[in-house]
Amino acid sequence: MFRRWFVPIAATITALTFLLSFTIHPAKSQSNALWQVYETSLKSAKYVDLTHAFSPTIPVWQGFGKATFKPAVAGAEIPDYVKVGEEYTYGTHGFIATAYELPTDQYGTQLDPPAHWEEYGATISDLPATFAVRPLVVIDIHEKVAQDPGYHATIDDIKAWEAKHGTIPEGAVVMIRSDWYKKWFTETARFNQKPFPGVKLDALQFLHLERQILFHGHEPLDTDTTPNLEGEAWLLHNHYTQAEGVANLDQVPAAGALVSIGFAKPEGGTGGYARYIAICPPDWQYGVSVLEAPGAPLPKQPHPLRRDANGVLKPTP
Repeated sequence: MFRRWFVPIAATITALTFLLSFTIHPAKSQSNALWQVYETSLKSAKYVDLTHAFSPTIPVWQGFGKATFKPAVAGAEIPDYVKVGEEYTYGTHGFIATAYELPTDQYGTQLDPPAHWEEYGATISDLPATFAVRPLVVIDIHEKVAQDPGYHATIDDIKAWEAKHGTIPEGAVVMIRSDWYKKWFTETARFNQKPFPGVKLDALQFLHLERQILFHGHEPLDTDTTPNLEGEAWLLHNHYTQAEGVANLDQVPAAGALVSIGFAKPEGGTGGYARYIAICPPDWQYGVSVLEAPGAPLPKQPHPLRRDANGVLKPTP
């Protein structure tokens, strides 16, 4: 499937390169080359969100507390408009806003920078813009996890993937599919309890030292279940990053997709509230294309937005 999708992209880029060499305005034409890739390939691709929405009720490491969502209030008076401490409302002020009390930057789907464990490590605001888009590899261990919830991905699992799909591309993001994410909302208390799936240390070392990947990701909120979290310790002390709390990997092809990587950028941050989106071939069965969900204008809510008991805005009849 990937080959059918990739070949037209390669052909498009090759043709563009040839035409650009003969154009009268090479600088202008070359600047449009990526737009052509978007029009011919990315616009019809299928996009799958790999990110949990975070709220006060999601799983979190037991050493941290829960988040709080509540209406934002005025921090300063504006004469004839709002008083200090007054809640902003649609009716009175024309808008609303939400105040978030977040107990940690290790919350929800996330991107861990080295500074989370390493005092000489890069913080989240130090990560380069080149993190933006990478090849996506999905190594599937979900059947083994169904038999053994504490199963950890091994080098053999990686080599089995390569036997089917070829060598993992340098600079790729490697996600480990366990289907553990399905417990995020249905078994919140169980989500963080051992046993849960992980990745063995030697497998992480193989991915980074032998395959030179950008980072790996997993569905639980910890890399492994060893007493000292040896995998996470090795990664961050050796100045690598990792993704945690990833979702929907069962809706992404094992090979051939890309991943878009976005994250909040608090200066000096030790964690990143992340957004991962898989970009899959146009004939992939899951996801939506730009043609199906152009994003502007966005759909109107079926009912007015009201806050639930946790302060989360939801359409409410």
